[in-house]
Amino acid sequence: MNLKSNEPFWLLKNGLLASYPSLKSNEECDVLVIGGGITGSLIAHQMIKDGYKTILIDKRELCNGSTSATTSMLQYEIDVPLYELIDQIGKKGAVLSYKACSDAIDTLEKITRTIRSKSGFKRKKSLYYASKKKDLEWLKKEYEARKAAGFEVKWLSSDRVMDQFGFENTYGGILSKQGASIDAFQFAHELFMHNVKKGLKIFDKTEMVKVEEHKGFNLLTTDSGFQIKAKKMIYCIGYESKNLIKENFVNLKSTYAVVSEIDKDKFKNISSTLVWNTDDPYLYMRTTDDGRLLIGGGDEDFYDAEKRDAILYKKEKEILKNLKKIKPNYHFYTDFVWAGTFGETKDGLPYISEHKKFKNSYFVLGFGGNGITFSVAGMEMTSLFMKGKKHSLSRYFKFGR
Repeated sequence: MNLKSNEPFWLLKNGLLASYPSLKSNEECDVLVIGGGITGSLIAHQMIKDGYKTILIDKRELCNGSTSATTSMLQYEIDVPLYELIDQIGKKGAVLSYKACSDAIDTLEKITRTIRSKSGFKRKKSLYYASKKKDLEWLKKEYEARKAAGFEVKWLSSDRVMDQFGFENTYGGILSKQGASIDAFQFAHELFMHNVKKGLKIFDKTEMVKVEEHKGFNLLTTDSGFQIKAKKMIYCIGYESKNLIKENFVNLKSTYAVVSEIDKDKFKNISSTLVWNTDDPYLYMRTTDDGRLLIGGGDEDFYDAEKRDAILYKKEKEILKNLKKIKPNYHFYTDFVWAGTFGETKDGLPYISEHKKFKNSYFVLGFGGNGITFSVAGMEMTSLFMKGKKHSLSRYFKFGR
């Protein structure tokens, strides 16, 4: 295929996996989940598992927001290095946060097996390499912090990186045992279909217009005029929460990704490894289950979708130029290139918490490069919220921290 596309790869690869109706009558439920992406699918899954009458709505078709643009790299590593996070929030909170992401990968694997998912979940190692000599000192410090926290890591010299992965011009790096990749778009759709059979009601192309808060319940009015009465509301709306919550709690970023043509033989040496580096913004890559190389990076501040997409092919060149640094003799044949928007927090952590200005409500906002694994942690945290209990991570993921 020679035609480049500015549509996300996962959306084109999978097509229309399922279709759901818009809201055409008034409804009542225990839990109303707002947002039909990967986060919403996981939270709805937990709510159904816990026995709650659950409804989910999305203003688009399901998974057509950030979930269609994700690279679906499942890592325990947070965007803020562990040693830095320890300085920011203390050792206990930092290690707990990293371990929650590690545990999330194990949980995702169990769920994929339970629902017999065909989303290509694959266990992988993770290579975090130094792209500049000056990064070597702090990256070794990061290696020691992870090792001390009990993570299975190895230090690879630049020669070892070259021998094992064929990457030139690196200065060594951390090889972690824990990691995985998946097709999050397909997986989320599979979760929705699985839970619809168990009683989940889904209404897409249904937009929230107004919420009236009452004692013990909220009344949501949609763009069609129909209403949903819910005892609790769970917001899984990612970066769009910035339109809802007025304080400045997250910075929006644009990120770019390119996917190659299929060439399984060429990518064999990293087919079982996630790769990222110490650049700012960092370069990251993985293979897909159909034998392509997916590379992302070029992050910058988000202003609007039009400006973001206008520099799509400029960013493609920038990303491939960075690839040339470690693979100078490799020619990358682009098949797809696209852009997405995500949220970035100062400490690299999500917001999974109640908010004082929203009654009977909970937010699961998995920002940064760990949005999916943070959302898995949010399943347990939401389950405890519904029971009026706190999670050990609540103080670290709360608003106003």
